[in-house]
Amino acid sequence: MSEQKISKDMTIEEVVRLFPETIPVFLNYGLHCVGCHVANWETVEQGATTHGLTDVDGLMRDLNEVAASTGR
Repeated sequence: MSEQKISKDMTIEEVVRLFPETIPVFLNYGLHCVGCHVANWETVEQGATTHGLTDVDGLMRDLNEVAASTGR
């Protein structure tokens, strides 16, 4: 895979602002916090673990695949 554009320590809001195309990825993983005020300070990893997601690496892989496909 090419260089990761999204890291676990980025806030959810930051990811969505930079790569709005990632919203469906968050939703597919059951993370509906993309529009929540907590997304302003909660990191991707915190949001995932708070919602009981055990495959954080899979989430990161999918987020980065979408981000890479944007060409930004």
